[in-house]
Order: sequence, then structure tokens, then C-alpha cells
Amino acid sequence: MAEQVDFVVAGLGALGSAAAWQLARRGHRVVGLERFELGHSRGASHDTSRILRHSYHTPAYVRLTQEAYADWALLEAESRESLVTRVGGLDLFPPDPAIPLVDYTASLSDVGIAHELLEAAEVTRRWPQFRLPDGTVALHQADAAIVPAARGTRAMQDLARRHGADLRELSPVAGVRVVGDGVEVTTPHGVLRARGLVVCADAWVNDVLGHLGTSIPLEVTLEQVTYFRPERPVDFDPAVLPLWIWMDDPCYYGFPTYGEPTVKAAQDCGGPAVDPDHRTSEVDPAMQARLAAHLADILPGSGPPVRSLRCQYTLTPDRDFVLAPLPDHPQVVVGLGAAHAFKFAPTFGRLLADLAADGSTPSDVAAFRIDRPGLADPDYAAHWLV
Repeated sequence: MAEQVDFVVAGLGALGSAAAWQLARRGHRVVGLERFELGHSRGASHDTSRILRHSYHTPAYVRLTQEAYADWALLEAESRESLVTRVGGLDLFPPDPAIPLVDYTASLSDVGIAHELLEAAEVTRRWPQFRLPDGTVALHQADAAIVPAARGTRAMQDLARRHGADLRELSPVAGVRVVGDGVEVTTPHGVLRARGLVVCADAWVNDVLGHLGTSIPLEVTLEQVTYFRPERPVDFDPAVLPLWIWMDDPCYYGFPTYGEPTVKAAQDCGGPAVDPDHRTSEVDPAMQARLAAHLADILPGSGPPVRSLRCQYTLTPDRDFVLAPLPDHPQVVVGLGAAHAFKFAPTFGRLLADLAADGSTPSDVAAFRIDRPGLADPDYAAHWLV
């Protein structure tokens, strides 16, 4: 016989764990399904640190970051863990950048988020760790912060369980069938019948949606982060150095020291396309060397690389999120982060719970519908720099 629950959440990385927490805290009977073990490193919710920031390229995203800060505060309060480390942030725009500075300044100004523009000399005066090319303009936002990846995801899983959610690892979705106003989800361990299904399976989202005859156009890339060991870690402490993003093509980003005396950095969207079920975890020496050369240029003193690890990006053609029900099956709601959503993870949980339980949310998620041109137009030209 089918096991009766209120909601099934497929995928228990950061976004699915957040959805399970938010649904369970509202009193719903929730079963979360993870095809691998909880906390695995095959996806995008592992490792140490992620960026939380207000600076974004549209007012809608900036407004959503305001909600993200509030939702991280709620997660901190409920988990009784300190999760947000404010360090300030620099978006570094070299001369003639591939990413327009005006998109960021206009969006922040439209929403009323305080920020300042600094010339390269002023950046070096405040943070002598940097050496920037002449003509570089830095957008400084004081509230930029670091949030923990694996630990933050685990905190949401712990809260989901505390509210009664049943989180099941090694439980892939083997089938989905719409039954009246609900769904029937088949796993290797049995059948679940529910009011709704929330799909947060990231690189495997189409494995789940394929059971309903639908899919989302995606490209999965294999990225790499590297940790560098500075000779003087004190100069790279979060108390004296902000996080930073190099706003060009290629785009890079990095952190001050966080939990250990190393500096973490990576290229955004620099890796090869892969099949998530058949990809390597081996370090790419060429990617590591390219990143090390960039850090030697702009952040001398960051030191040599000491280790690298791989992670996946699951990219929509327009790099926008998916936060919406399926048009033909509103009881199935999809959450997909397009490789920049960890900062929004607690917010994703709340919005997905709204959409699954209530059919709508007061937040503005209109840009993240499934039938938008970036997903529906087969001739849409993919672009990933944001």
C-alpha cells in the first residue's frame, strides 16, 4: 500500500533541505528523498563557504537578497547557530568589463541599498592586500557576508527533522505519477502518495521531471575551487579583508580566511560540460594554474595552492532560477538555483513551501516561471555572466 504524506521533497541539498524544513515547520507531513547519502559531495551544497550579498544585476534580485538576509536570520534563530559572517564585499570591475557596472549600481539604488564606488587606489589604501589594474572600479557593499555550505545545509536538515520531517538518503525517485489533485512517487523502498511534490534535484532534476514527460533545458559544468595558503594569514583574516568578485570574463571570486588559515577562490563558469553521473573528481591542473595566475596578479601574498576540489554547476540558459509549479501539473513545484542560489537557500525553502502548500507566494518570483523565453525558446542564446 502507498504511504500517505502531505509533501514529498526530491533532492536534499541546500534548497531541498530548506523546503523540507519550511514545510515541516508549518505542520505538514514531509518525506525528503535523497538519491545519494546526506551531505554528499557530488552536487553543489558541500564544502565550507558561500557568498551572501545584496549586489545583483536586477532590482528583483536585490529585493530577494533582502529576504535572504531575513531568512538566514530566522535560520540562525531556530538552529541556535551563528551562520552569517559579515565581512563586506567588493565587486571589482576592470576597464571595459564584460559585466556592466551600471546594472549593479542602478539595481542597488532602485532598492535603496547603500553602496560606494571606489577607484583602484582607494581600494589599495583601504585593503593593501589588493593590487588592481589602473581604471578598475570597485563596488563596495558593507553587508556582504560568508555563509557555511555543508554546515548550513545540515542545520536545515536538523530543523526539518526536529519538526517531524522524514529525510531518507539513498532513495532516488524511480517514478512520478499524477493522481487526481496529488502525486504518487515511487522509490526503491516503496510508494508515497502526497498532496504535492517539490523537486530540488539540481543536476538530476530532469530525471525526476522526465517521469511526467517534461524537462528543463540545462547545462551541467564541472567547476573547481582552490585553497591558497598565504605566508601571513593575519593579512587575509575576515576582520581585515572583504570577499571579492572579479566582474569580467573570465569571472573569479574569493574569500578571506574562514575556519582555517587559507584563502578560497574559484572561477565562475569555467569548467567543462559533464554528465553528472559520469564525471571525474580529479583536480584539473590547468584550471588551478589559471586561477593561481589571477590571484598572483590581483591578490599577491595569497600564497600557493594547497588543495582543490570539484563541484557542479547546473545552469539554465539565462542563469535565472526556476521557482515555479509545472504549468500542466501545479502539484509539482520545481526549485532550481542556476549555480548562484546558496545565498538564497532559506528563502527558496520558504517560497517553495508557499507554492506547494498555498499555490502562490507574496514574494516576486514572476521572473522564475518555467514557461519564460529563456527556457521555452529553443533558439535562446545562453549567457551565464551575472
